[in-house]
Amino acid sequence: MSGGVAFVTLTCLQADPARAFDLSSLDVFGLFSSKDAPPAPSPAALPYSLDFQLGDADDAKSLTRLLQDASLLYRLRQDAPPDGETLARRMAGDLDPLVDALWSQGYFNADIAMAVDGVTLKVGGQPTPALIRATEAHRNRDAVPIVITVRPGKVFGFRNIEVAEKGAASPRVVEDPQRVSRLRPGEPATAASLRAAQAALVDDMRAKSYPLAKVVALRPVVDHAAGIMDVTYEIDPGPRAGIGPVSVTTSDSIPPEVVRSFIYLEPGDPYSPKALTDTRKSIATIPAVGGVRIREDDKLDAAGNLPIFVEVTERPKRLFGFSARYSTIDGPAVKTYWEHRNLFGGAERLRLEGSVFLAPRIDGTKIKEIGDFKESDLGGRFGFSFLKPALGGSRYDWLLDGVATRERVGTTRYGGYTARYGNVTNAIQRRFTDTFSVQAGIEYERGQTSDVLGQVDYTLVGIPVSVKYDSTDSLLDATRGIRASASVTPYPTFLGSSIGLFQAKASLSAYYALDADARYVLAGRVGFGSVSGASLDEVPSTRRFYAGGGGSVRGYAYRTLSPLGPFGQLTGGRSLLELSAEARIKITDTIGIVPFFDAGTAYAASLPDGKQALQMAAGLGFRYYTSIGPIRVDVAAPINPRKGDKPVALYVSIGQAF
Repeated sequence: MSGGVAFVTLTCLQADPARAFDLSSLDVFGLFSSKDAPPAPSPAALPYSLDFQLGDADDAKSLTRLLQDASLLYRLRQDAPPDGETLARRMAGDLDPLVDALWSQGYFNADIAMAVDGVTLKVGGQPTPALIRATEAHRNRDAVPIVITVRPGKVFGFRNIEVAEKGAASPRVVEDPQRVSRLRPGEPATAASLRAAQAALVDDMRAKSYPLAKVVALRPVVDHAAGIMDVTYEIDPGPRAGIGPVSVTTSDSIPPEVVRSFIYLEPGDPYSPKALTDTRKSIATIPAVGGVRIREDDKLDAAGNLPIFVEVTERPKRLFGFSARYSTIDGPAVKTYWEHRNLFGGAERLRLEGSVFLAPRIDGTKIKEIGDFKESDLGGRFGFSFLKPALGGSRYDWLLDGVATRERVGTTRYGGYTARYGNVTNAIQRRFTDTFSVQAGIEYERGQTSDVLGQVDYTLVGIPVSVKYDSTDSLLDATRGIRASASVTPYPTFLGSSIGLFQAKASLSAYYALDADARYVLAGRVGFGSVSGASLDEVPSTRRFYAGGGGSVRGYAYRTLSPLGPFGQLTGGRSLLELSAEARIKITDTIGIVPFFDAGTAYAASLPDGKQALQMAAGLGFRYYTSIGPIRVDVAAPINPRKGDKPVALYVSIGQAF
């Protein structure tokens, strides 16, 4: 019986060989169909196919894509019309947009025609009965074959470019119109070029404190016989103005006086779009702020200034996050953090974070299998930070930070140090501008370090003073500007320090974009450090200087570049010098490469004296640019490796190296 049933089933399956298995009902993701294929013929509709024929045009592929984007026929190709008259009207309505698309690319002598089975429809023509009959002849047989024949002709170029300024006096507001507009005689006369020039003219006038500037008229004149375009812009700079009163609107949870303390605009200052952009960035640094909108009035006030309106929205108050990083030399690390961005209703931020990482072995042993792992192979860091911005509505901020750390730093070959310490710093920061600030406070640290020079149990009480300057355009992916910081911290014994130290640090990085779009950027960094007041073996290992690692000299293990002491092991130094150079090159909008060079080391003396050879490395980085910053993958190799240094190191993180 079972064999008979099987035979009958097979017979039934073979009885209708002409029917194919239809997957269309299951094709949720479009895996078994093509959007370019027309619908199946039917008695109730007239599906059609489109064939764009551009002959031997040089840029036929890009023009075809342009025409498809402009074509209603193409966009509605899956929506078959019910009859030939509707299809013919759809064809006629498509001709003018296609001409406009070609004109936008400078093809002002282009010729376009549509045809079905030899019956032609041209620009300006109306559907004929013959065209309707030709389309109806395909009903329930096949798709109507619509052939779109395009002869683009030559690309027109610019000839005369003029900018007429309303009420022009001497000097003119736009002093060099051709430089500003970037239009050049002979270049293709495209719509995109005309629009970009119009925007550039307005931007130039606004940057010179003419906030109401506008282009009154754009007059292009096309000479079809000569194949050129003359264009005239009529511009009206309007009155020159300053910054007017600044109004602030916030949510109920963020005090307006906090927002105002981050606004460095003063009524009467020259109007500047850059100043408004900088203001938006400044306000956005308040942790509680989620969005900033700056709106300009459309007219000047009685004093001839432009009123400004600032609207601020709040971010979610609580944040929980997790991150991970990995380096082939430094190993893995994970971090978790919790943050409250408006703790007491005054935009205060409290952040708690903890990290766990693999502490490298520095005693000559290695972890070869899971059984070799010990509890001491884990390092940890737990900390908190509290920020109270705009004390009393002023430009003073209160910062309170604390950290407890257990770490082991070094390599099997060169040793290193082990440290356990806790640190609390209380400081006041004064913001002078959105780019410059000064900070001073008091610091307390107690800990224990041990290395080849011995064990140091210490207490430090210091007065840290620092200055910061940052004119860069981005925190994670700077392309222009300078970023500088310097700090000095005395740890005198009369304050309770077990050893009197004086520590100084400085860092300077600069960024220079070679083109307007910042696709080619040169970046460089110099780092310096010094500690004095005690001999090397009296200074805690954590206060000595070491180079090496992803944010220092790539290609070498983290904090392993320093003078060597007994048994050829690391001792750290009393001074530091680091140098880095990068060429950041964008291949596409999202992909980039970064060849780089790093050099640096620590010195036994309290100032770099050249007695320690600079360790150098070179490599190539890959960048994937996202909305939050570039994802960085760097491959580095030491140029003058020491015995025991790995030949290659890999680093993965978010943000540029510096």
